[in-house]
Amino acid sequence: MRLLLIRHGHSHHAVTNTIADLRGCQGLTPEGLAQARALSERVRRWPDAAEWPILLSSPVPRAHQTAEVLREALRLDAIVPVPDLREQVPGEADGLQRDVYRARYGTFNPQHEPDRPFSPGGESWKDFESRVAWTLEELAQRYAGRNVLAVTHAGFIVTAFLKLLAITAWDRAWLDPSNTGITEWRFDDARWRLGRYNDTSHLA
Repeated sequence: MRLLLIRHGHSHHAVTNTIADLRGCQGLTPEGLAQARALSERVRRWPDAAEWPILLSSPVPRAHQTAEVLREALRLDAIVPVPDLREQVPGEADGLQRDVYRARYGTFNPQHEPDRPFSPGGESWKDFESRVAWTLEELAQRYAGRNVLAVTHAGFIVTAFLKLLAITAWDRAWLDPSNTGITEWRFDDARWRLGRYNDTSHLA
């Protein structure tokens, strides 16, 4: 399997500093839509564009809107929604601005408190890591030998690195995937291999 993990375009929640899952996400900004169009034009021009018939997406609006632009450019019939491609599920904090979250729930430090839910009804960091690892293995089995585009979020992309490369300490360095950046993983012979990280040449 070749799996391209694509971060969504620039979104309103980044502008308003809001924690945004299914309820709180207000979708893409005009800049984000332009990024998605640049990405889709690039993918459409790939010599093997027809060999990428599978398009998955997180159901969160900013990801689904990015995927919809890709779907139209590639003339695909449908987007396959995959709820497990979401960010860490925030629970009751969905829709809160981050300063309001801190005032209500305190500072969230996943390394120091990996079992603490982000807020009531939300995932802990340990839960999120387990979900990402399980999702990657599920995709590898379901789409063995196929090419897959998956529109997701920065947290999912970063956590995939942590799990697949068995990184346990990440307090001194961090990854920061760009909007519509492409990260490619290949899975064969029961091993994952990184092809590229955060390819944003379509935004140059």
